[in-house]
Amino acid sequence: MSIESQNVTDYPNSNTIFMVWNLNESPLLKDTFQQLCALVLNLNNSVFNRFPDSRASCVMGIGYEGWKKLELPTPLPKELVNFEEIRGVKHTAVSTPGDLHFHLRADNKSLIFDMAIEISRLLSPVAESILEINGFKYWDTRSILGFVDGTENPHGEDRDYFAKIGEEDLQYKGGSYLFVQKYLHNMDAWKGLSTEEQEKVIGRSKENDIEMSDAVKPSNSHIALANIEGENGEELKIVRDNMPFGRPSSNEFGTYFIAYSSTFTTTKKMLTNMFVGDPVGNYDRILDFSTAVTGTLFFVPTRNMLDEFSG
Repeated sequence: MSIESQNVTDYPNSNTIFMVWNLNESPLLKDTFQQLCALVLNLNNSVFNRFPDSRASCVMGIGYEGWKKLELPTPLPKELVNFEEIRGVKHTAVSTPGDLHFHLRADNKSLIFDMAIEISRLLSPVAESILEINGFKYWDTRSILGFVDGTENPHGEDRDYFAKIGEEDLQYKGGSYLFVQKYLHNMDAWKGLSTEEQEKVIGRSKENDIEMSDAVKPSNSHIALANIEGENGEELKIVRDNMPFGRPSSNEFGTYFIAYSSTFTTTKKMLTNMFVGDPVGNYDRILDFSTAVTGTLFFVPTRNMLDEFSG
């Protein structure tokens, strides 16, 4: 049987709902999880058949503690652990709980709204919703900070290579590691910078999204520290699907950082560069304006595994 992954390599679209749930100690938990796995498969099949051009999908990830609560197969995926905070001299990538993560996306918000209703209806008796964020496409895929986001994303076959587990963990081949962070931005401080100063923080031009040359780009710019290489100098990538969100009346503006990868080691190295610095102390300047308030690692099973889990 061929391996069918969940839609981790879909490109970003106009509307997204992110949900994080913590499971309770309920006698109904395992039965409900079986129903949930069947529901996720059904939702994806249904929207594809009804609205084939909507680019709608529902991707479910399972955290380390959730995996244990549900008594799912052992050994676990090789790099599925509780994320440990990464503390730098000034900023910290915090660690927060989460048993299940849902990434709902579609061009038409009605589709993901209905998906969220069905998932919540099923989970509410056995779990607690601890985070729900409604993301949206901002202009030409820009973050709230005004710069194009996701320029360094891989394309084509590279998306599968960098996002999905391969031969290194055959039991979980086709699955993916999912890491998420909710960032809140200090927009007053950010807007206090000139465009030229903002560009030095990011490492790209604001209007045309052109990367600065290495001779000009500051060593603590976001681009300089978030782009990483392996031990042999090969470029390492993750598949980002970041989305902006906000509540203008409450002066809350943020970015939901979401990364799919074939190995969490790659994402962790990027986070260490950003928060600890390279060299140590030379942290990502964007963190002076962006605070991570969550940080959780999940594993995204294949569709085949969801089918098995559904009983």
